[in-house]
Amino acid sequence: MEISATGRLVVRISAADVGKRVSVRRLGEPGMMDEKFTDTVGVLTSWDEGVLMITRRDGQSVRIPESSLVAGKVVPAAPARRRGPAASYEELARVAARAWRPVESEPLGEWELRAADGFTRRANSVLPLGAPGLPLDEALTVVRQWYGDRGLPARVQTATGAEGTQELLGAELERRGWIREVTAELWIGAPAPVADRGEPGGVVLSRAADEAWLARYQRKGVSEVALKVLGSGPSVWFATVPGTAEGAAPAAIGRCVVDGRWAGFAAVEVDPGQRRRGLATAVMAALARRALDEGASAAWLQVETDNAAARKLYAGMGFSTHHAYHHYRAPGTAGTARTAGTAGTAGTERY
Repeated sequence: MEISATGRLVVRISAADVGKRVSVRRLGEPGMMDEKFTDTVGVLTSWDEGVLMITRRDGQSVRIPESSLVAGKVVPAAPARRRGPAASYEELARVAARAWRPVESEPLGEWELRAADGFTRRANSVLPLGAPGLPLDEALTVVRQWYGDRGLPARVQTATGAEGTQELLGAELERRGWIREVTAELWIGAPAPVADRGEPGGVVLSRAADEAWLARYQRKGVSEVALKVLGSGPSVWFATVPGTAEGAAPAAIGRCVVDGRWAGFAAVEVDPGQRRRGLATAVMAALARRALDEGASAAWLQVETDNAAARKLYAGMGFSTHHAYHHYRAPGTAGTARTAGTAGTAGTERY
């Protein structure tokens, strides 16, 4: 906290610091028997009528009465990372977008409108990497019309927690009634340690998602649009651990996209009856070895905040959070993205 020369806590932020990353200390709720100090770090997204709004790294907004502040200061835009490859949010956002391409896209200024018949939110949402070239309300009107013409709910993907992320846009969407649906995180690490964790053999790699791979990915089948999304990316690899019986669905699967120095892992799924046997690790290791052969030196993956099994697996492989991202849906629209395999070990993909 900011301390003056006399040793007293001081508030050194104002409404002019909206958009900057700040650290504040406030007194607990007035009237409580035990009034404690609470610290909040995040992006100051507004300061109106005596109330501050701060968006934390995880995307949660905190409302703080100005009268409760006891200290505050502007802090560096992003904390120093202790591990993982150096990367900006924009670099990772573009790499992740190239690894999961929509079947239709259109620019709106520096925004990209993306559609894929509703298959996953990532392929059916706006990626705003800059200004839309219009006032925000006009841009959002265009967005709603564009998705409405395709029978899809209008969604915007934003990110929080790193330098260059979109806390201000997320706050503006919330003020306009847009609904935050799902939060996930993008984690980064190194492929070499992953490649060293599994023994060669037992994992089959291919350039296409065959019927066996799809049987584990989604039992009810995948549309032609979904196949196009799955096969998109600079250099795509699919991994399969064959089932134990002839004709059975694979015991485990995974997907990797190599794009320059980056290897992106996704759709790592294991037969529920064969978990805790190291199959997910074997799939990741086989894909990592292939990525290293193609020159990758850094890795990324996406995982939902409530997927405890996947988070434990990836943390054990040396991955850590780079930023969180969120999908906002326009008010008055309904619908869910068609599900797909997670970048984890269980469940279905909602992001």
